[in-house]
Amino acid sequence: MEESLEYIDIKLSPAKLPLDLPQDPPMKSHRRLRRRGDTWVVSVLVIIHIGFFITTMLVNDCFTNSHGDCTFPSLGRLSFQLLSENPLLGPSMSKLDEMGALRKNFLTERHQTWRLFTFPFLHAGLFHLVINLCSVIYVGIRLEQEFGPLRVGIIYILSAFVGALMASLFLQSIPSVGSSGALFGLLGTLLSEFVWNWKFHINKISKIASLVFVFVCNFFLGFLPYVDNFSSIGGFISGFLLGTVLLFTPQPQQIAPNKGDRIDYGFKSYIKLKFKQKLDRPVTRIVSLILFTLLLAGCLLGVLYGININSYCTWCPYVDCIPFTSWHCKDKETFCETMVSNAHLTMTCLGNGNFKVYHYTNISRARINDLCYMIC
Repeated sequence: MEESLEYIDIKLSPAKLPLDLPQDPPMKSHRRLRRRGDTWVVSVLVIIHIGFFITTMLVNDCFTNSHGDCTFPSLGRLSFQLLSENPLLGPSMSKLDEMGALRKNFLTERHQTWRLFTFPFLHAGLFHLVINLCSVIYVGIRLEQEFGPLRVGIIYILSAFVGALMASLFLQSIPSVGSSGALFGLLGTLLSEFVWNWKFHINKISKIASLVFVFVCNFFLGFLPYVDNFSSIGGFISGFLLGTVLLFTPQPQQIAPNKGDRIDYGFKSYIKLKFKQKLDRPVTRIVSLILFTLLLAGCLLGVLYGININSYCTWCPYVDCIPFTSWHCKDKETFCETMVSNAHLTMTCLGNGNFKVYHYTNISRARINDLCYMIC
C-alpha cells in the first residue's frame, strides 16, 4: 500500500514587537564611499596656493634684486633668499609686503584692508608651502569625501578669514602670512567630528595621533619668521565651531537587546532617538553658531578700532616666535646708516652698531630696509 506524502510549505516571518515602535536606524555607511570623486574644492585651493607662491617668487626675483646673492642661484628668477634672511626658502620681506602680507602699519596707518583677503593665500617659503599643502590634502580630501565640497569649502573660507582677523590683532613691524589659518580650520573641523561621533569611529588612537602630528608640525612651523600662529589659533577655533554647526550628525548608539526584553528595548531606543533629534543637534548647533558669531564680530570690531593686543600682553609675541641667533622676537623699528664708496655699499645699524659691506650699490629702498633688518 502506497503512502501519500504531503508537504506543507511553512513560511517563517520575523517576529514583530508588540508595540509599533520605530526600530533603531542602521549605522550609516561612510559617505566617503559615495563621494570618492568629490574633491574638487581641495584641488582648486591647492592650485591657487601654488600659483600664488610661484607668482611671489617671480616677483621676488632674487637673482636680480639681490645680485645673485641667493640660495640655489641656478634657478634664476625662482631662486630663494639666503637662509639667514628667510630660513623657509622663500622671498624677502619687501616682496611679501608687495604680494599682500600683513604688517602693523598697513592696517593701522594705511588702512589696506584688502590684505585680509591676500594674507591667507601667501606662504613664507617652500618649506611652508610643502608642509601646509600636504596637510591640507591629507585632512581636506578626507573631509570633502565624507561631507561634500560645499560645506568643507565654506568652513575653509570662513576659517581663513577669521584667522586673518585674529592675526590682525597681534601684528608686529615685520610682515606675516597666514595660509595655515584655513588648514587649522580643517583640523578643528576634524576634531569636532571626532568629538561628536566618537563612539562610531574605529582606529581611534591612530586617527587622533595623526591629527596631533599634523597640528604640532604646522604650529611649530609658526614659530619661524613670517609665519603667523595667531591666524592658526583663530582658524582652529572657527573650524571646531563651524564643524559642529555644519557637520554634527549624531546617531543613537546601538545596544543589542536581551531576549525577552524587546518591548523595553524598543521603547528606550525610541525615546533615545527622539531625544537626540529634538535636543542634541539643535542646541549644540545653536550654541556653536552663537559662539562663532561672537568670535567673528569681536575680531572685526578689534580690527576696525585698530586694537593691538601686544600692547597689553608682553608674552603674546612668543606664541608666534621663538628667538634664535638669526632673528629676534622684539617688535622694534630698525634704522641704518648707508654709505657708498668705490662701488660698495656699507650699512651700519644705528641700534647696535653692526655693519656689513655689500659689493653693489644699485638696490631699491625696499631692499635696503630688508638688509637693515637683517643687520639689526
